[in-house]
Amino acid sequence: METYQLNDEAETIKFGKIIGELLEANDVVLLDGDLGAGKTTLTKGIAQALGIRRYVKSPTYTIVHEYHDGNIPLFHIDAYRLEEDGAGDIGIDEYFESDGVTVVEWSQYIKSYLPDQFLRVILDRNHDNTKRFLTLEPNGEHYQKIEEAIEENINGR
Repeated sequence: METYQLNDEAETIKFGKIIGELLEANDVVLLDGDLGAGKTTLTKGIAQALGIRRYVKSPTYTIVHEYHDGNIPLFHIDAYRLEEDGAGDIGIDEYFESDGVTVVEWSQYIKSYLPDQFLRVILDRNHDNTKRFLTLEPNGEHYQKIEEAIEENINGR
């Protein structure tokens, strides 16, 4: 488990692209961190890597944004306003079992609905909000391989 420093929005999007290039249908990425930590910005990079051209914005009020115009569909979920029962109401399980990539912000609010395997990305920022810190926590062999490929990509540059 390695932590990466991201110095600005462009680096956060670039890191998202690196992650997105390694994702496949049915993959699940959990983005956890405080408000303003860069979760949606990272998702923009993932979306670009999946070939999605639409503008990606936070699904805070709609809960789920679906993007079907890329090589693989992207389901961007904001679980902040969901309680354990609310996740079932929107059929969240179906997103995890779909033909797309599912990105979940604030995953701690839907713990009991999460699949057994996923890539957790923890985003943090320094006290004056000038730098972001990203830590990858793979859960499952597939996601361990993704983490290793990310490390090779970053450290190989």
